[in-house]
Amino acid sequence: MSQHRADIAAGRLSKAEYADNFADLHPALDDHQALVEADRCYFCDGAPCTTACPTGIDIPMFIRQISTGNPKGAAATILRDNIMGGMCARVCPTETLCEEVCVRNDAEDKPVKIGQLQRFATDTLFAAGKQIFEKGADTGKRVAVVGGGPAGLACAHALARQGHAVTVFEVRDKLGGLNEYGIAAYKTVDNFAQHEVDYILGVGGIAVEFGKRLGADVTLGQLRSDYDAVFLGLGLGAVNALTLKGEEMAGVLDAVDYIADLRQAKDLSTLPVGRRIVVIGGGMTAIDIAVQTKRLGAEDVTLVYRRGKEFMKASAYEQELAQISGVKIKYSAKPVRLLGEGGHVRAVEFEYTQALAKSLPRTGSGGERFTLEADMVFKAIGQKFVAGPVTGGNDVLELEGERIAVNDDRRTSLPDVWAGGDCIAGGQDLTVSGVEDGKVAAVAIDTYLRGGAEKRE
Repeated sequence: MSQHRADIAAGRLSKAEYADNFADLHPALDDHQALVEADRCYFCDGAPCTTACPTGIDIPMFIRQISTGNPKGAAATILRDNIMGGMCARVCPTETLCEEVCVRNDAEDKPVKIGQLQRFATDTLFAAGKQIFEKGADTGKRVAVVGGGPAGLACAHALARQGHAVTVFEVRDKLGGLNEYGIAAYKTVDNFAQHEVDYILGVGGIAVEFGKRLGADVTLGQLRSDYDAVFLGLGLGAVNALTLKGEEMAGVLDAVDYIADLRQAKDLSTLPVGRRIVVIGGGMTAIDIAVQTKRLGAEDVTLVYRRGKEFMKASAYEQELAQISGVKIKYSAKPVRLLGEGGHVRAVEFEYTQALAKSLPRTGSGGERFTLEADMVFKAIGQKFVAGPVTGGNDVLELEGERIAVNDDRRTSLPDVWAGGDCIAGGQDLTVSGVEDGKVAAVAIDTYLRGGAEKRE
């Protein structure tokens, strides 16, 4: 291998190129386009698209409302089931959820553009500045929500509508969680995540305390003492390591942290990026960091996944988006060695893998290897839950695997504590799933606070 010197720099592109590369991935439909697209819907009884939606939005109903010239009414239909319907319209994998099961989705036709119609409706409502929700009559009950991501905000909003006083404890300086810090910038432009947060808080009755970390600034025991109920939307606070020697070298980075920095950057030209990028992983974070570094001006970006294409968590659509953007994807290879020079990474050595069985991870192929030069190596091999704050002291939650165990109501092993989002067993890295967890928990919490019986497993 030739001698390699890290080539990392900011400002590789012109202002116009940055603007074009990070423009809206799916430009909004105009009024005419929305009407034409809505007219394609068959308004099915027992619609499979509604069944496929984790939050159960009545999709035929809201599309019919668009087709009759009532997009604000359509937005109300959406937001009653999914208060983050605007963001989900932008980031949901509709190609594997509602649109995949659309009855028009066959070899001779295409599914109705449900996601874009959902965005059209919610954007119309937000642009009009119309708040359709209000705080319920005060019940005198107080609920602590830890984590201001999709699960926490959905729970807080639903509880406020029932008249309970809610305080959200958030460790960062902005609410939104994954929507604000973890989604590719070209999927949610014009600061939409914060506009949606403002709409959610606009219901009233929700206080926010920033800079509060569970286990450090506040404890679960304190919250249980001070509030009538607690909801935990903690997310996943740690990143999985490669466990390779040299992982501490300069240039070996967590994809999650870099994406967060990118999302908060006021000027993309200030972000340093290498010419040669290697991304290790196969999920949405891996795709997002690969595509975004390419769009920041990297010349060569290769994503390497340890198993076959069919096992990647990133959808076929997202894989295609990466490849169209100029990202090369190599399947069935795992990193075995990081090579460095002068304290900086210069290459990654991989070993080809082979399948043992469909349900098992891949193992080494017996020595066949290849090397990729790299100025920057991004780790995107998953995140993990930090259990310490909920498994220490006198207020201990039961875990299932490595995450919080909950019943169908999202109630934990403690009678006054619920949880949802990525931190619970079975949690998924999807905004829409977090919203549903928050909704379900809010119903159970409201029942509990009013002295009613709660379903138990």
